[in-house]
Amino acid sequence: QVQLVESGGGLVQPGGSLRLSCAASGSIFSIYNMGWFRQAPGKQRELVAGLTTAGSTNYADSVKGRFTVSRDNAKNTVYLQMNSLKPEDTAVYYCNTVVKLGTWVPLSSWGQGTQVTIST
Repeated sequence: QVQLVESGGGLVQPGGSLRLSCAASGSIFSIYNMGWFRQAPGKQRELVAGLTTAGSTNYADSVKGRFTVSRDNAKNTVYLQMNSLKPEDTAVYYCNTVVKLGTWVPLSSWGQGTQVTIST
């Protein structure tokens, strides 16, 4: 079982940037595909970005060209670089281990997430 701790959220103005981090422990991090998800108030949790162990990526259409997912296996950490942020990016962001079954399905227990708020 993998334990996940997200960090790096905050309040930024539209057009700004943030880098989220997700530290994993409890298992061999490098064997897992990883995903970033977000949940806005009143909405379902959705996949934002996925990254396989081979380095393949997948992004939600709403963030393509603005968000970049990466990982550092030596640090057991996955990152989400978010640029050109918009108010509609406001949400709690979570990471998780995932399996690709047509869609990217989360596998582990959810962490506490990190709040991202885009506002003037």
